Amino acid sequence: MMPRDDQHPDPAAASVSLAAEAALLEARLRMLHEALDAVDARIAAVSDTLRRYAAQQPPSTPRP
Repeated sequence: MMPRDDQHPDPAAASVSLAAEAALLEARLRMLHEALDAVDARIAAVSDTLRRYAAQQPPSTPRP
């Protein structure tokens, strides 16, 4: 029995397809890194704000 053509893909076409997929994945990875950087910056800003608010509050008195 002869193998079907789709069982042996063209190596050049497979390489082009894999390169295109790799480029898309790299672009998505860059987007995710940028999103994580934005989240990190927001967390830092909120933490700084909370520290400033805590520093402005009078010390709490312990409950009996």
